[in-house]
Amino acid sequence: MDKSKSHGAELKKELDVIISRIDALEASTTDREKKSLMGVLKVLAENQKHFADEFEHLKKALDLLTVQIFKMDQAQK
Repeated sequence: MDKSKSHGAELKKELDVIISRIDALEASTTDREKKSLMGVLKVLAENQKHFADEFEHLKKALDLLTVQIFKMDQAQK
């Protein structure tokens, strides 16, 4: 279970680095088309980070649901 937690944290860290690089590229370019492309890439990276957060929440909810089902099963015995 620790590997999945570190993987999620590592993914978010990598996405933060990508977002920072995109910001730097966007700031350094003077071409309007390139700035627009960097804006799109930034939105995609931020959404990927959001999905990683949501996935972590879903995993926690599934774990809690599994525990509750197990408790109910044990109470019936």
